[in-house]
Amino acid sequence: MRPSNRSISSNRLPISDVRFAVSLIALAWVGAGTSVAAAQDREAPPSLEDLIPDSAIDAPEAWAEQVGDDVAPAPPPEDIETDDLPEPDFDSPLEEFPPPPLDLPDETPLAQVEELDPEDFDFAELGEELKDPFADAEVERLSAFLELAFPTDRSLFPIRDEFIDRYQSLSAVEEFDADNKNLATISARAKSDEELLTTLLRAYGYYDSQVVRSVAGALPGDEAAAVRPTVRFAIVPGERYRFGAIDLGDLGSAPDADALRQAFEVRSGDEMSNFRIVEEQFDLDRALGEFGYPFAEIDAPELLVDHDRNEGDLTLAVRPKGKYVFGEVTSSMPDFLSGKHFGTIARFEPGDVFQRSLQMDLRRAVTATGLVSSVEVTPREVTPPVGDEPGVVAMDVAITKAKLRTIAGAIGYGSEEGFRLQASWEHRNFFPPEGAIRARAIAGTQEQLAGITYRRNNFRGRDRVLNIDAYARSFDNDVYQADTAALVGSYEQASTLLFQKPLSWSIGMELVATDERDAKVKGGKNPRQTYLIAALPASVLVDASDDLLDPTKGFRIGARLSPEVSRVSGSQSTYLSAQVDGSYYKQINERIVLAGRTRIGTIVGADTFQIAPSRRLYAGGGSSVRGYGYQQIGPRNGVGDPNGGRSLVELSAEARIRTRFFDGALGVVPFIDAGSVSRSTMPDLDRIKIGAGVGVRYYTGFGPLRVDVGFPLNPGPDDSFVAVYVSLGQAF
Repeated sequence: MRPSNRSISSNRLPISDVRFAVSLIALAWVGAGTSVAAAQDREAPPSLEDLIPDSAIDAPEAWAEQVGDDVAPAPPPEDIETDDLPEPDFDSPLEEFPPPPLDLPDETPLAQVEELDPEDFDFAELGEELKDPFADAEVERLSAFLELAFPTDRSLFPIRDEFIDRYQSLSAVEEFDADNKNLATISARAKSDEELLTTLLRAYGYYDSQVVRSVAGALPGDEAAAVRPTVRFAIVPGERYRFGAIDLGDLGSAPDADALRQAFEVRSGDEMSNFRIVEEQFDLDRALGEFGYPFAEIDAPELLVDHDRNEGDLTLAVRPKGKYVFGEVTSSMPDFLSGKHFGTIARFEPGDVFQRSLQMDLRRAVTATGLVSSVEVTPREVTPPVGDEPGVVAMDVAITKAKLRTIAGAIGYGSEEGFRLQASWEHRNFFPPEGAIRARAIAGTQEQLAGITYRRNNFRGRDRVLNIDAYARSFDNDVYQADTAALVGSYEQASTLLFQKPLSWSIGMELVATDERDAKVKGGKNPRQTYLIAALPASVLVDASDDLLDPTKGFRIGARLSPEVSRVSGSQSTYLSAQVDGSYYKQINERIVLAGRTRIGTIVGADTFQIAPSRRLYAGGGSSVRGYGYQQIGPRNGVGDPNGGRSLVELSAEARIRTRFFDGALGVVPFIDAGSVSRSTMPDLDRIKIGAGVGVRYYTGFGPLRVDVGFPLNPGPDDSFVAVYVSLGQAF
């Protein structure tokens, strides 16, 4: 922003002109003095110039060499005898000076001045105090040692709250240590803040404003005032200036000039504000990018302030440089990731009007592949605009290949999984484009697994993923034991951390061979059964929440259906597994969010024991009913171990409260959960289990870290008195 002052600049001479005028005056004054001196003393001794010979002026170097060492130094003056000088008489009168040689008239008549009536004078009595700028002011106390005084009439300064917020974010006094009682230090900071306040007032259009600074060592009536310095600024805003003429350069030449002008909402007569200019310039630049002007330019705004009119004329040079539509997408590494593939994941088609947001969206999508370390998407003119026909731009994607192979390992313990040691190897572009291969293995106290996965991202569409997974797994916990071999495939469109989608879906296929049995029966033989299962699962999720990991408002509704065929011991059964989930989030204020969740599930078409234990419904755990162990809620066998059911209901409610600790990064969450599992197709609410507790959240840039401590309110004989859960993200 380069504001100028028309009334001042029009009355100023250029610096060179001022210097020239001053030089002329100085020369005239010197010349006049010289002539007068010559007239007064014509027998004055020769000047320095008269003593310099002409040869020295014509050839100074030759003259200097000529004199050299041959010229003897001048003899010192002889001693002057002072004994015969008379003693000065300080009481003697001065000699009379001759009258000036000016011919003045004897009498010069003076103009008659009308006498003034004494009543016309406004006299200031001796000792009268100047008007106190703090008198009749409304004081805003910002801290123990900082105050701002404003006019009591808020209409004189209606932007007070916004002004205070901006000032506090920049104030040097605001950052002053309350324990520092150095008056000199706070005085220096107060002077800096006075300049800041003046600048802010001008930025809001108050060019005739005044700021009066007062620094004292005491606050009246304050017990600690004797040792604590205090700063007060009186704000006298004056009249607020308004926008005058507004010049937007070549904006009128654009085909969408009217719509673009609407994007820049500053109008003549509006109250002046530099902050609004910046905001509206940003809106205009965004509108140019969205209406098809990829090469548009906007110069820095210039504000010409005229104090005579109390207005500022705004100039914002805009050069649209033509309207364009999208063309093809190219790649700097076509053998690695082709331009055709980039065109598949782009959200625009050739011929669509250029939009800068879609250009940036393509850049984010390429980054999300995980295959590049850097990416730049640049529009390039292919065909210039002609008349009303827009031009065409190609989108050039320049990428740098990232490291594609990853070897990972982890060792840990979970309250629900026991000890686990896992390792994996992955190549993220084994089958270009974006065809990844991943081999993994798990060795743990409850689970052992070996598997290989093929994953193709952005397959036949943006954010659509093809998964094919083959694995062998042995699992043994308190609920069931299973030795399983499976081939699972799915095609899905799901939300990611970069792209949260309002609608996600998945369809798939499962072929499973599993040898399972319920939990061990003490003192007896454990019957094992082999199940051959084929399933076609499908799911859908509507997500209207505002965040994937830490929602504060909105809702989510999801449903899953899986028709399955199971063959065991020569008999075959067909059944349908269905589940519905819903959650709702309500923000009470900036620190409190209320959240609720419900889940209902059922399996119809087969008896409980015709269904493999791993396919039954269970409840309990960190994402279910907290306070109970993983899958520990539901019907139990003869020795008290849970063996699952055909219906499920869960309810949860919690309050997510952010504290002021760690700059608001620490939160507490009281919660209550309830759930029930039944062998029938409808939930049995008479046997519902309830858990309650409190959790801690530490909020990071990628989501909250969660630690929940839950207690069962109506535990069974085999339930622990407390359960602890650690995870990333909210419980739901």
